[in-house]
Amino acid sequence: MASLSRALRVAATCPRWSRTRGLGLRALTGQAGPTAEKSVPYRRTLKDPQGPSTVARGPSQPLPSTAHVVVIGGGSLGCQTLYHLAKLGVSGAVLLERERLTSGTTWHTAGLLWQLRPSDVEVELLAHTRRVVSHDLEKETGLHTGWIQNGGLFIASNRQRLDEYKRLMSLGKAYGVESHVLSPAETKALYPLMNVDDLYGTLYVPHDGTMDPAGTCTALTRAAAARGAQVPKAVWPCAPCSWPQEPQEPKERKQVIENCPVTGIRVRTDDFGVRRVAAVETEHGSIQTPCVVNCAGVWASAVGRMAGVKVPLVAMHHAYVVTERIEGIQNMPNVRDHDASVYLRLQGDALSVGGYETNPIFWEEVSDKFAFGLFDLDWDVFTQHIEGAINRVPVLEKTGVKSTVCGPGVEQGGEATCEVRGTAQTSRLPSVLRGRESFTPDHKPLMGEAPELRGFFLGCGFNSAGMMLGGGCGQELAHWIVHGRPEKDMYSYDIRRFHHLLTDHRRWIRERSHESYAKNYSVVFPHDEPLAGRNMRTDPLHEELLAQGCVFQERQGWERPGWFAPKGTAPVLRYDYYGAYGNRMHEDHAYSRLLGDEYTFDFPPHHDVIKKECLACRGAAAVFNMSYFGKFYLVGLDARKAADWLFSADVSRPPGSTVYTCMLNHRGGTESDLTVSRLAPGPQASALAPAFEGDGYYLAVGGAVAQHNWSHISTVLQDQKFRCQLIDSSEDLGLISIQGPASRAILQEVLDADLSDEAFPFSTHKLVRASGHLVRAMRLSFVGELGWELHVPKPACVPVYRAVMAAGTKHGLVNAGYRAIDSLSIEKGYRHWHADLRPDDSPLEAGLAFTCKLKSAVPFLGREALEKQRAEGLRRRLVCFTVDEKVPMFGLEAIWRNGQVVGHVRRADFGFAVDKTLAYGYIRDPSGQSVSLDFVKSGDYALERMGVAYPARAHLKSPFDPDNKRVKGIY
Repeated sequence: MASLSRALRVAATCPRWSRTRGLGLRALTGQAGPTAEKSVPYRRTLKDPQGPSTVARGPSQPLPSTAHVVVIGGGSLGCQTLYHLAKLGVSGAVLLERERLTSGTTWHTAGLLWQLRPSDVEVELLAHTRRVVSHDLEKETGLHTGWIQNGGLFIASNRQRLDEYKRLMSLGKAYGVESHVLSPAETKALYPLMNVDDLYGTLYVPHDGTMDPAGTCTALTRAAAARGAQVPKAVWPCAPCSWPQEPQEPKERKQVIENCPVTGIRVRTDDFGVRRVAAVETEHGSIQTPCVVNCAGVWASAVGRMAGVKVPLVAMHHAYVVTERIEGIQNMPNVRDHDASVYLRLQGDALSVGGYETNPIFWEEVSDKFAFGLFDLDWDVFTQHIEGAINRVPVLEKTGVKSTVCGPGVEQGGEATCEVRGTAQTSRLPSVLRGRESFTPDHKPLMGEAPELRGFFLGCGFNSAGMMLGGGCGQELAHWIVHGRPEKDMYSYDIRRFHHLLTDHRRWIRERSHESYAKNYSVVFPHDEPLAGRNMRTDPLHEELLAQGCVFQERQGWERPGWFAPKGTAPVLRYDYYGAYGNRMHEDHAYSRLLGDEYTFDFPPHHDVIKKECLACRGAAAVFNMSYFGKFYLVGLDARKAADWLFSADVSRPPGSTVYTCMLNHRGGTESDLTVSRLAPGPQASALAPAFEGDGYYLAVGGAVAQHNWSHISTVLQDQKFRCQLIDSSEDLGLISIQGPASRAILQEVLDADLSDEAFPFSTHKLVRASGHLVRAMRLSFVGELGWELHVPKPACVPVYRAVMAAGTKHGLVNAGYRAIDSLSIEKGYRHWHADLRPDDSPLEAGLAFTCKLKSAVPFLGREALEKQRAEGLRRRLVCFTVDEKVPMFGLEAIWRNGQVVGHVRRADFGFAVDKTLAYGYIRDPSGQSVSLDFVKSGDYALERMGVAYPARAHLKSPFDPDNKRVKGIY
């Protein structure tokens, strides 16, 4: 054996880059391939009892001719999806694995499960995984999944990290996850082998644990095979899974077929020109199916290409080492030391040591022959993890690394059971488990139906978290397939979150995926922004605003104004990979310095700058560049029918009207909120309106969710077979919004139109000229002030903006960004989609009943669900809270009512006009009864921030201008 300290000394003798400049020596291309001679776990006991076969192997069982669903990939997500499809009663589901179950990423994963993450949705997904592996599977099959509940410790070696853990603890209280913030002394008592001299504290979650990948997947497929329920006739309401002729019921209702590589996806085009899945082709035959689920891990991009589907992920090497026996380590919790970028997983009486580095090795050529394989460890990359591990658990300095690779085994009674008995699986000293994982641009999985192909679903890109998220995501993916949408809010995982211009942009995907990997263990601050993949999409005002000190945010490739720094410019420079791979780090980067000021859970240093922008809007006027908004036209013979069905509000009003509305799903959840403007038909096309017959509508949606809106509308149009056209003009039009008491006086000097209340009422729009340029002006407000939006053809954006700024000089007009919008809108009580309004929130729960045409007889998508919800009573409500003490909040804080946790904060910000912190969150009645207005009003509330409860006041209306006088121009 070799000790870890010896490994460090050996690694230190090799020339390498300075730690401050990154650890990588290897370039991004030409990486070493898999080590063919290295032995691997499981092969002898689970896969090849007679030794490696030199004869070509066929499929483990005959292929059926048809299937309701074909799952591609036998890893964690594939097995979890098959299992949950079975639980929903789906028969005729087939899983195809090109090699053997778990032969891809799954077999070498650490199998850790941490229950707390900085996302309420992920906490729910993790809870379901834990329930499946710790209880459900063993109860159903009698098989042990290898679940061991030894707890988890998060290490905080600085104040900010401890604050982050306190935020997680508060969120956990809303979901019943037990956790405790421990002092260094308490941590030492729990984990005697740990060095706690440099700690501020730890977060201890006693019910965290680990699972065995092979045992879990075996139990999942066994449980799926045991379920023989027929498919209910009404179980396929969604078009992707419809089939012109019902497939014949396969003889085997649940099938797992190994040694069966997929070679192609056959596609058909229906009578309306929509591409749909038709069949899966393999080396051994084809399976006719309307639904394919791509759970192929690092091979998911290749499977996507077979179907013409873009899958934005990259493959990287990821490793951990397994130590020899350590006396006293038995039954200790698993450890995550984020600041040292290392995790320590209990492996019986040993530890697995791994982490995330700034210079991961890209797997450039993903081989389709690679299974149960390992790579040689690059110690120059891995050394930092060993250093961190020895610092945290000093006994590791004198502990050997196993020269025999065994496992991951099924752990019972505190001992690791070696799955390869009687065989010496030796490799170069020291031995490692170095496999490959798939990583995505935002470090979130890729799920849902691909926008390019109906019936083609994704369940891949899990960024080393496939085992722990697999249960929750497998359940949601099964619901997606069967019921047309998941039960929970899965927007952050939905492939439709990425704009189509980015999903095959190689530089963007590579840069963002690298940064996401490198920052995997970084503190998650509320206002962080990426440095990778920037300046991909800029609007005509970008350079104009940059020169005025704009500090930009990035949303789906767009650069949008965040706030305006009073001194100097802050351009975003080309990504430097944090100095890795021989890149030179930017030494004087103004944007990076300003972003570093954002790394706080307190008010940032430029808090007063945002205050000035907000108060200028409230007292005079502010101009907001919102050009990154999505701008669509819905036109054609059936456009009115489509609009009636798509939009919850009545948008079939006279041309010139603008309506704020929602779009719902069939469960009554909110897929979007947007404005819809009715257009007059015309034969002449222009940048401000296409030529069309029938009816026409102009849609303005948030730019960060534009692709999601586009995909949702397209899917509904296809399913309902409406004869109309959806046109994307987002790149052709800018959007400048002028808001505030002086907005009318300013714009009256720029527009050739009467802006009086009588001539230009609220919620209307007109084509007017602005400084000689034709624009569409809309009287709307998203901040609660008198104001107008100017939708401007791209070439006219700069001259119109300059004219507005010149006219506003004497009125106190200022530039303002989205940080001001966040504050102003929450102060007024306006909803932000995917913050306080999500696909699992109904408009009734969110206080947006006024957007629903329930008093009319007009049917619309989601109406039946809303009517049922209204009749039964609301089980939760979105409530506004104010906190008198001046303390920053950002969301995820626990909401206490009369001494009980009743929910958590979705969104919070500081309101400068009311001079208070405001927060919005959904509350429930712990007794399970409906949440009435009296229930809301009668409670005594507090919001818990980092373990401290602050008294709060609940409001049924916005605390700022509750009578909406200001939007009417009444000051």
